[in-house]
Amino acid sequence: MSKADEMVTLTVDGLKITVPRGTKVLKACLDNGIYIPNLCYIDGMEHPPASCRLCLVEIEGRPGPLPSCSQEVEPGMVVHTNTDEVQALQKTAFRLLVSTNNGKCRFCMANKRCAMQRIAKFLHMPLRTKKLRYIPKDMPEVIEDHPCIVYEPNKCVLCGRCVYVCSRQNNTFALDFANRGFNSVISFFGSREEGVGDYCRDCRACVDACPVGALNFKDERDAFLLTLQEKAGG
Repeated sequence: MSKADEMVTLTVDGLKITVPRGTKVLKACLDNGIYIPNLCYIDGMEHPPASCRLCLVEIEGRPGPLPSCSQEVEPGMVVHTNTDEVQALQKTAFRLLVSTNNGKCRFCMANKRCAMQRIAKFLHMPLRTKKLRYIPKDMPEVIEDHPCIVYEPNKCVLCGRCVYVCSRQNNTFALDFANRGFNSVISFFGSREEGVGDYCRDCRACVDACPVGALNFKDERDAFLLTLQEKAGG
C-alpha cells in the first residue's frame, strides 16, 4: 500500500475525519467542511509558504498555534481551529492586511467572490480597520506594464499564488516578487517579449489564482468599469 493509499483519522473541533496520509491539516479541514481562513495556499503545494498567517490552528501536544497548511495529518491528531488565541492571531494578521485596503469593493472585479470578504465575514471584522490607520502604498493605483494584464498593487495581499501557478504552468518564473517590505509588489519578467500577451491570455493561470482581484485582463477590467459607469449614469 502506498503512502497516498494509507488513511489517517484525526479529530478537528470534536469531529473525527479520515483523510489520506500526507494530507495537510488545512486541506483535510477544507475537504470536510471545516473552514479555516487562508490566502496563500493552493491545493497540491508540496511546500506551502505559510506566509499569510491566517490558517493557524492549535494541535494538542505541540507548542503554540501553527499554520495548518504546512502541518501533515497524523493518526490520533487532535486539532482546534477556533480557540481564543488562534482567533486573536488571525484577527491581528487580518488587520495588517486590510490596513492597505481602500475598502472600495464595489469597484473591484472580485466583489462578492473575494477571499478577503469571506475572511472578514468569518472573523466578524470590517474590511477597513479602525485600530490601524489606512496606509496606501506609495505606488500607482494601477500598473499596466504587461501587454494584457493589469495589476493593482493596493489590492494585492502578496500571497504568492500567482507566482506559484505561473512557475508550475510554465516551468519558469514569468512573474515574481520585486522590492522589499511595504513596497513589495508582483513584477512581470519578459512581459515585452513578442507573443507574451497572447500566451498569457490563453494561460490566465495567474489571473484565475488571485484571491482578491489584484490581477485582471485589461479588456475585462475595462468592460467591468464601463458597466459600473453605465449603471451609475442610468
